[in-house]
Amino acid sequence: MIKTINYLFVTCFGIGTFSFAPGTITSFITTVFLFSLFHIINLSDNIILVILLAVFIYSFYAVSEYIKHNENKDPKEVVVDEFIGQSIPIYLYETAHGIAKESQEAALFYLYIFILFRYFDIKKPFPVSFFDKKFKNSFGVIMDDVIAGLYVVLTLIIFMVIKSKFF
Repeated sequence: MIKTINYLFVTCFGIGTFSFAPGTITSFITTVFLFSLFHIINLSDNIILVILLAVFIYSFYAVSEYIKHNENKDPKEVVVDEFIGQSIPIYLYETAHGIAKESQEAALFYLYIFILFRYFDIKKPFPVSFFDKKFKNSFGVIMDDVIAGLYVVLTLIIFMVIKSKFF
């Protein structure tokens, strides 16, 4: 039973088994899911944070158990890391400055976040590549996407600072 739950968890309910771009599809679905929670359902930031932290914490165990008997220590069907990495910049964007975001503006930033996250996740600039190559365990699988998500945050901060100074 727990093996099935872990499989569904690490593959984001089977999305990871898609033959074409499972990571990109997971990132896109995560983006839509979080937009729905923040802008359609209007769920509390704190409740969303608890959900995201629970996924983050449990993912270390679930991924570890999934790859334990797998020769490939970062199998493509494991996409919960994309969910986590994509969630970080979206959550921080939504909670930044405590200002309510208009749905249209948010949708545009979600698109930027999605594109930037996929770019950093695919290109793997240092230290994303360091975690991807150095740690062949659940820590490495998850942390390279966390760092890619933090790169998105840094990129958006730089963009906003430049925009406020020059435009």
